[in-house]
Amino acid sequence: MNIVLLSGGSGKRLWPLSNDIRSKQFIKIFKNEDGTYESMLQRVYRQIKKVDADATVTIATSKTQVSAIHNQLGAGVVMSVEPCRRDTFPAIALATAYLVDVMKIDQEESVVVCPVDPYVDEDYFKALKGLSNQADKGEANLVLLGIEPTYPSEKYGYIIPESFENTATVKIFKEKPTTDIAEEYISQGALWNGGIFAYKLKYLLNKAHELIEFTDYQDLFAKYATLEKISFDYAIVEKEDKIQVQRFAGQWKDLGTWNTLTEAMQEFVIGKGIMNDDCSGVHIVNEMDVPVLAMGLHNIVISASPEGILVSDKVQSSYIKPFVDKLGQQVKFAEKSWGSYKVVDVETTSMTIKVTLNPGYSMNYHSHKNRDEVWVIVSGTGRTVVDGLERVVKPGDVVTMANGCRHTIFADTELKLIEVQLGEAINVDDKQKFALEFD
Repeated sequence: MNIVLLSGGSGKRLWPLSNDIRSKQFIKIFKNEDGTYESMLQRVYRQIKKVDADATVTIATSKTQVSAIHNQLGAGVVMSVEPCRRDTFPAIALATAYLVDVMKIDQEESVVVCPVDPYVDEDYFKALKGLSNQADKGEANLVLLGIEPTYPSEKYGYIIPESFENTATVKIFKEKPTTDIAEEYISQGALWNGGIFAYKLKYLLNKAHELIEFTDYQDLFAKYATLEKISFDYAIVEKEDKIQVQRFAGQWKDLGTWNTLTEAMQEFVIGKGIMNDDCSGVHIVNEMDVPVLAMGLHNIVISASPEGILVSDKVQSSYIKPFVDKLGQQVKFAEKSWGSYKVVDVETTSMTIKVTLNPGYSMNYHSHKNRDEVWVIVSGTGRTVVDGLERVVKPGDVVTMANGCRHTIFADTELKLIEVQLGEAINVDDKQKFALEFD
């Protein structure tokens, strides 16, 4: 089975744990048997491989998420990377061309496209295999997975099939309705549209060539920034006559808000947090190293991270986005391919960051034009390379780099350091990468 997982968006509705770099699918809130936590991305990827160990999984994502995906799934994960964001149709067209031209998958094969962040059980992935098998038959150009509604939701679009059979021709699509109209749709056998569908590679590749002038994957990638921003629904689905839908009655939740996310959490408290017996329906998610105490609260979510602190009624938390948009703050936490960093302090001419490097990983070899840097090794061992000269470092060692100096650090064990940036114009764009001179 070929699967394309769509991983995009900034997930601002889950602020302060999510930001422009760390989308909701990277937040680790699902507890494993060994006591560790995994993210939506890790959970879905693990579930796919459990159901179909030979599945070809490609993650369609933006370049801002590449490091986080490598951090959570490893360096070997397959990705189709957008050079910039252009909505779902260009992203899916690029991923399709990637599968054909780079992965060399036969155009007659089918692929299933679905979001990376639903909360589902294994039966969902078995349904995806059924979706792929149905697309293989060629009875329709698109085969959608329709979710059996559990209530008349205003959050989803609806698919109305021509019959109540498990696999049926799609009669019509309906946009997000009011509750009353949703009830009417459901009485007609309507299904939630979860953005899950399958097609033969050649079908979508031909459609992409009709709408975009390009020769192959490399050409499409090169002109990607010039493409129209348009959703897959508008570009393809609404104009396609041969569409089928398969019903799915298993568990499926879109964890896009704190209200829905807390419904899927196995624990009421993650991180340092306590509440008294007068609390009910309260969830605490705390990534800070300070305790959170809740008393006498009901149906509240409390979340704390380096980005900020949220205290909200669970229903009201669904309307957080416009308020977060007004904040316009700097990203304070991010996962990178080599580890993670957390901003500890920001001043006018300085920034202090706590950096964690995973064993066997290193930063890019780079320099800065407008700032000096100082590293203080807190724990672990490794090696720095500064202007081509190697040095073994251990806890207590201090490394200084003037502006223009080329530098990197390798972690032999898990390595933690405090990085102090000093300069008049500190920003994320002040970085030039180089090939490593030292081996």
